[in-house]
Amino acid sequence: MILGDLGADIIRVEEVGPPDGRRAEQMRGMDEIPPPSEFASPDTPYNPLNRNKRSIQLNLKTAAGQKIFYELAKGTDVVIEGFRPGVTKRLGIDYATLKEINQRLIYCALTGYGQDGPYHELPGHDINYIANAGAVSAMSLPGSLLVPGNLIGDMAAGGMQASIGILVALTAREKTGKGQFVDIAMTDGAVSMLCLYLSRYFQNGTMPKPEERVSCGASHYYNYYEASDGKFISIACSEPWFFANLCRTLGCEGYIPHQTDEGKADEIKGFFEKSFLTRTRDEWFDMLSKADVPVSRVYALDELAEDPQLKHRQMILEVDYPGKGKIRQAGISIKLSDTPGRIKNLGSSPGENTGEILSELGYSEEVIQQLLMESIIGQR
Repeated sequence: MILGDLGADIIRVEEVGPPDGRRAEQMRGMDEIPPPSEFASPDTPYNPLNRNKRSIQLNLKTAAGQKIFYELAKGTDVVIEGFRPGVTKRLGIDYATLKEINQRLIYCALTGYGQDGPYHELPGHDINYIANAGAVSAMSLPGSLLVPGNLIGDMAAGGMQASIGILVALTAREKTGKGQFVDIAMTDGAVSMLCLYLSRYFQNGTMPKPEERVSCGASHYYNYYEASDGKFISIACSEPWFFANLCRTLGCEGYIPHQTDEGKADEIKGFFEKSFLTRTRDEWFDMLSKADVPVSRVYALDELAEDPQLKHRQMILEVDYPGKGKIRQAGISIKLSDTPGRIKNLGSSPGENTGEILSELGYSEEVIQQLLMESIIGQR
C-alpha cells in the first residue's frame, strides 16, 4: 500500500482459476464463518490494501507460467513474497533463481519469524508475533492482556519495515549496481519497536512494577477519562509542566507537587474522574487544548472524517469509482512536497489485468488466448 501510493507500479501474481487444496478449505471456512466485521472484504473497492495494484493470474506449477514470471522479474525492480520459507524454491521463483535473471533485483521475503531459526516454519498471525516479541506484555497491565486491533505485527512491524528495507536496498543499488535479499520478520520488527522498554531492562535487570507501567494506563496523569456524554478524553501529562497546567485547569493546584507520589495517586485519580464527568468530551478538549495540556479525543471510527486535523491532512479520502460514485478510504500518510502520492485505482479483481500485462511483455492476442485455453494464465 505504501509503495503503491507513492508511485510504484505493483502487479499482484495470483493463482489461476478458483482456489483449490488448502486455500479452498480456507475459503470455504470463510464462507461459513464470515471474516471479522471490522475488516473490509478483500475484493471490495473499500479495501485500501488493493489500491494502486494490477493483477495477473499465473500457474507457477507449469514451465510456461514460470517463464512468464521470469520475464516479469527480468524487468522489475522489486519482488515481494509472503510464503512460508521454502515455498518459493519449490515454485522456482526464489531469490537464488531470480537473481540469475536480474542481478539488480531487490527480493523481499515477508514472514512471521524470518527465513531461518527454530520457528521459521511455524504458522502464525499478528497476535502470535507480537506475543512472541514481548509487545503484548509491554503494552498490557497484569491480568488483562491486550489484543490490539490495529495489527501491529502485520502493518507496522511487517509492512512498514518491509517498505523501509526495500527503499534502503534500492538506494544501495544506486551505488553498487546490484540487488539483494531483504529478509523481514514481523516478530523482529515488533522487538525493534520495544527498544526503549528493553533498554531499561538491560540497564538494571528489573521488570517494571504494575504501578510503574505509565504507558499502559497505570497512572492518573497518562490515561483515559470518561466525560459527561459517555465519551472519553485522553490525557498525557508525563512532564511536570504539563501536569501543572492540567491541575490548574481542573482547579486542583494542590496536587501539582504530588504527580508521582504513590500515596496520593488514588486520590488524584478519583478527583480527575469526578471532574471529567462534569463536562462533555468536546468541551474538555476545547478547554484543555487552550491550556497547553497534551489532550485528545478518543474517537470512534465514524467520527474520524469530521476531525479538523485529519481533514486538513487529507487522511480520509474520497475517490471516484466507476458505477459506485465516491468511495472513502484512509489517506496517504507520507507527504512529499515534489512527488506526492496518489490513488491511481482502487484495485483489480484476480487476473483482471492479465491480458494487459502480457501485451506489455510482447505477447500477441493469439498466444494469450492459447495460454488461457491451457490454463497457464487466467483472467476476468
